[in-house]
Amino acid sequence: MEFTGQIVSYDVPMKTNARPIHEVRLGAIKAAVWRNETEVGVRYNATFSRLYKDGDQWKSTESFGRDDLLTLAKVADNTHSWICTQNQEEHNATKAASSQPGDER
Repeated sequence: MEFTGQIVSYDVPMKTNARPIHEVRLGAIKAAVWRNETEVGVRYNATFSRLYKDGDQWKSTESFGRDDLLTLAKVADNTHSWICTQNQEEHNATKAASSQPGDER
């Protein structure tokens, strides 16, 4: 099979109306944070994309160039911090809900 240099792009629509619970954006680089309920509790996942304009249409890609990487790292760092804060808040809320009035001495 010979590579012809042609790049084929497939736009596959998402079959769900699920939306991220949080987004972090710096310039054209964006992270979407997704909340997932699991058997062991809540887990967060993040997806990263780069926005660009093709003619009059805005599009996104999961491909990053050299000049995008530091911004991607900052977006990832901010996303990590947000997720850690959420985990701590959920832990505190669970702990507070499990304590009964009168348990404090």
